[in-house]
Amino acid sequence: MALVGKKAPLFKASAVINGEEIVDNFSLEQYIGKKHVVFFFYPKDFTFVCPTELHAFQEKLGEFEKRGVAVVGCSTDTEQSHWGWLQLDKKQGGIKGITYPLVADTTKIISINFDTLLGDYDVNENGDLIATGDMIAFRGLFLIDKAGVVRHQLINDLPLGRNVDEALRMVDALQYFEEKGEVCPANWTKGKDGMKADHKGVADYLSNH
Repeated sequence: MALVGKKAPLFKASAVINGEEIVDNFSLEQYIGKKHVVFFFYPKDFTFVCPTELHAFQEKLGEFEKRGVAVVGCSTDTEQSHWGWLQLDKKQGGIKGITYPLVADTTKIISINFDTLLGDYDVNENGDLIATGDMIAFRGLFLIDKAGVVRHQLINDLPLGRNVDEALRMVDALQYFEEKGEVCPANWTKGKDGMKADHKGVADYLSNH
């Protein structure tokens, strides 16, 4: 399901913030009108590709913050699991030092609404609610603008780690479009020419590149 162009699904859930504090009723609504948001899902705490991604986002957190972007992670683990993993040193496979919020999607509803859940709920012949599949999130990433609208989404299968520099590039492209009103052609990076979104614009761009 494509969420691009639609309002990001709203939620309230427990989360760990600043690497140590558990809070209730965390919501992305706090950023509406104030910040862009990179909201990303990862499959599971205490696993393998996931800590490399979480540390990669932390290493670039200053770059996101310079652009007025909040980074928020989410998995279907509990907030206690997040907190425990945050106490474990990086050299031991932990995520100690991560300071951006980690949301606990224990009900799986956030993952369902963002269409990142590997698995589903079903009803058996006795009318009982059952879970099918692993009930963890694929590696989804959503760039949300200040109006709360999803402007970019990416969903990777479990073995495929994401490129954080590409997430930054998409932030730069969106903010360039918002500021200049010009679109960003293939392989565009910050500092390069944009393009006016009309026939003359594309002709001029292709004539010079």
